[in-house]
Parts: sequence; structure tokens; C-alpha cells
Amino acid sequence: MADISHHGPDIAAHPDVAEMRARYARMESRRGVVAIDGLVLLAGLYAAISPWVVHFGPTNPNLQANNLILGIAVAVIGLCLTLAPERMYRLSGVVAPIGVWLIISPWVVTVGHHPTAGMIWNNVLVGGLCCALGLAATGMLLSEGRSARS
Repeated sequence: MADISHHGPDIAAHPDVAEMRARYARMESRRGVVAIDGLVLLAGLYAAISPWVVHFGPTNPNLQANNLILGIAVAVIGLCLTLAPERMYRLSGVVAPIGVWLIISPWVVTVGHHPTAGMIWNNVLVGGLCCALGLAATGMLLSEGRSARS
């Protein structure tokens, strides 16, 4: 058996030590961001299934389709943020306008029909959560950009 431990426990002379330290620093700085990414994913999944949870019913198929499509979009954004954060993090700003649309959609999408209180409360809460998460993620992105410049 070959003895490959001739350098001892010190890895300071290893050629990749600078890259490993930089990667560890990036991971450590993203601790709060990972929580936001996961919450964006969960909020999107709930928005997608919420028409069946709150029982929108067959009277409002447009609002049902609206929530399904936007929920899937937010969930995909959240999934992309967790899988490839460096490439997709600028996309987190899209979640806030989607949240605003979810808030106003019960009145816009159901013009001919009357939305129930459950539909309105569901969309206002989910939309507010998406809006807050999108703004928080965008704020973290901007603060990260400021700290990188200084």
C-alpha cells in the first residue's frame, strides 16, 4: 500500500485551497438566501394547488387556471434558485410582480363572476407572501452587489 499522507494534516500548500475557501465563503454568505429560495418554492406549489384546496369550483375556471400557471411559474423559479443560484438569482425579482398580480387577480380575472371571500383571501395572502419573498430576495441581491463593489 502506498503512503500518500506524507504532507501531514496541513493543507495550506494544496493548490486548490484558495478556491475551496472562496466556495466555503460563498456558501456561508448564502445561508439566509437558501431559506428564501425554499419558501419561494413552497409558495409557488401552494399557489398552484390552492384552487383545489380553497375549492374555487367550476364557476371560476379562469382564476383556477391563473393560479395554476402562476403557481407553477413561481415554483419553477424557486426550484431554479435552489439548483443554480449563481445563474438564476437575478430572476428572483420576477416573484414580486407575480405576487402583485396574484393579489389583484380575483377582481381582474373574474370580471363576469363574483369571487368568493375564500378566493380573495387566498390570493391576497399568497400574493402578499410571494411579493414579500421576491422583495426580500431582490434586497439581498442588491446588498450583495453593494458589498461586492466596496
